Amino acid sequence: MKQYSLLLVVFLSAIGVQAQDARSFSLNLYGGYNFSDELDYDGYSATIEDGFQYGAGFEYFFSTNNSVELKYLRTDTKLPFYGPAGNQLNAGDDKGAFNFILADFTHYFDTGSNLLPYLGAGAGVGIVETPQSGNGTYFAWDAKAGVKIKTASSVSVNIHAYLESMSAAVGNSYYWTYYGPVGVEDYISTFQFGLGAVLSFNFKN
Repeated sequence: MKQYSLLLVVFLSAIGVQAQDARSFSLNLYGGYNFSDELDYDGYSATIEDGFQYGAGFEYFFSTNNSVELKYLRTDTKLPFYGPAGNQLNAGDDKGAFNFILADFTHYFDTGSNLLPYLGAGAGVGIVETPQSGNGTYFAWDAKAGVKIKTASSVSVNIHAYLESMSAAVGNSYYWTYYGPVGVEDYISTFQFGLGAVLSFNFKN
């Protein structure tokens, strides 16, 4: 396996660099692994377990090193929910899924080689699927950093790390002020870190 990996790196380096043209677009196929996250609110807790993420996106390069992308990502996972006593309230019925529909901006740093480091961020909506409460739609955002490995062909590979988050209103807290009680809406947010790769197919207009 190590020999094949070494051959792949040598091959990608040897076949040269293709310019990343402005006014071109890419079809991106995503694969990644999300690490678990813990949520706590008012004595209750939930776990978003590790899971594999997959999806696709369309990326448009409005200049050589800058792009915008519309992408869809999905992770099938388990979401155990615990009460104040520590007992699981949804035992045997804790399968769920996280869906992201995001619009991203990405900047690529030109290094004069076939390796292009990049930073990006985006925002959109997140959809949580759970057996007990159905679907919920929430505000979502992501941030990413990685390296794009370009080739002389229309295919490139991106390796990146990312952070994805959703925020949901879960209730109200009340505070006593000089003018009387004031209600403030409470939010909880997920923060999942992941590692992944993207296979990109570039098309010129």
